[in-house]
Amino acid sequence: QVQLVESGGGLVQDGDSLKLSCTASGRAFSSYAMGWFRQAPGKEREFVAAVSWSGTFKQYGDSAKGRFTISRDNAKNLVYLQMNNLKPEDTAVYYCATGTYSDSAGSYDYWGQGTQVTVSS
Repeated sequence: QVQLVESGGGLVQDGDSLKLSCTASGRAFSSYAMGWFRQAPGKEREFVAAVSWSGTFKQYGDSAKGRFTISRDNAKNLVYLQMNNLKPEDTAVYYCATGTYSDSAGSYDYWGQGTQVTVSS
């Protein structure tokens, strides 16, 4: 069974930085793309970032460009999301997922339970 577990969320202030981590088990981690999505109350799940199986290719949602960085460490089965200059509108539950490299949630077949990020002004 594939299991993804996010960590690193918390309460921060406007302008702060935060680094999320996601650990994976039960799958050949290095063979699949990893993505980060987020969902705020009353809103649809939003694409944040994705990285290909090798780490060579990356893409970001409009809200993340210039502020967030996705990376992975295949030897440790870890994917990260470094978030800088956080804003209140970044407040959401952040989910990691594994599947096919894409900006669409439907391309990912396994998901973590999410970690809450709250940014206060």
